[in-house]
Amino acid sequence: MTEQMLALGRTEVWIAIAVMTAVTVFSRLGGYWLMAYVPVTPRVRRMLDALPGAIIISAIAPVVLNGGPVVILAIAAAIGVTLIKRNDFIAVMTGMGVAALARLFGIDG
Repeated sequence: MTEQMLALGRTEVWIAIAVMTAVTVFSRLGGYWLMAYVPVTPRVRRMLDALPGAIIISAIAPVVLNGGPVVILAIAAAIGVTLIKRNDFIAVMTGMGVAALARLFGIDG
């Protein structure tokens, strides 16, 4: 057995998983509950509309900063397709395709 499989048999691992699950569920439900008391003004609506993009940027920023040329090429291609096609799925597929082709042609990083 691998070390990870042995760790899953430990009680404290399951307790940690349960606590993380509970925190995630309660923070999401708490957000919905709190938003019931927030009047949705045009300013709040703009903020809520911008939130998914901000989350994506915060998730990929460390990857871009630590990645090499393949990462930069793939993300640039995905951003370009997003701006042209306005389709997130096609943009993600393009980024993955560019990364795969770059690695196929021997670009490291």
